[in-house]
Amino acid sequence: MPAMNTPPRAAARTTGASDEQQVRVLVVDDEPTLAELVSMALRYEGWDVRSAGDGLSAVRTAREYRPDAVVLDVMLPDLDGLAVLERLRAEDPHLPVLFLTAKDALEDRLAGLTAGGDDYVTKPFSLEEVVLRLRALLRRARLTPTTQGTELVVGDLVLDEDTHEVARGGEPIRLTATEFELLRYLMRNPRRVLSKAQILDRVWSYDFGGQANIVELYISYLRKKIDAGREPMIHTMRGAGYVLKPAT
Repeated sequence: MPAMNTPPRAAARTTGASDEQQVRVLVVDDEPTLAELVSMALRYEGWDVRSAGDGLSAVRTAREYRPDAVVLDVMLPDLDGLAVLERLRAEDPHLPVLFLTAKDALEDRLAGLTAGGDDYVTKPFSLEEVVLRLRALLRRARLTPTTQGTELVVGDLVLDEDTHEVARGGEPIRLTATEFELLRYLMRNPRRVLSKAQILDRVWSYDFGGQANIVELYISYLRKKIDAGREPMIHTMRGAGYVLKPAT
């Protein structure tokens, strides 16, 4: 159960959604009280919220509702959260997903992230933390195009900030919202060593409890997609951080 604090009062649509379209969030949890508490906190943000109590209902609702983000419990009575995530991502590869999990073991948390979840909170959690992390996910998913053009180019790696398309050597690469923002940050700072603390601050936009291993995890994801079978572009500077530079 979440901590019983008052839902945070924040300005509506502070994530950058346009005034014409309200942010839509789907909350999936089989505990009605918890789902209602989370939904209430999100409505205080000015967001439109729907809920589902099981995995199959979540998939059906998402197909009709087309949410901007999903808060997804890992333990559900029919499909588990990982199976639900797989179905959601089959229809919308860039849909931001925040996992709720009662499992605190590192391997369980990493399983959700490895399956494609963008972030997670462990029960018990505060409602404010859920809102904060969702806002960060939505910011990453709603990138604003730069006035200097939408493409970032480093060597044979190209990232389009407007369309969210990424390619290396002309070959398209599919990234999640978090992977895209991490790569974007690296490409905006080519040849510059970025520390884990800098990456956490810029990409996750909040204190991740000192768990810098989340940076290592997502760097490994990027390497598998960007560098696999090619001359590496992402390099580890031991004791300092990471740097992206054109392949030689």
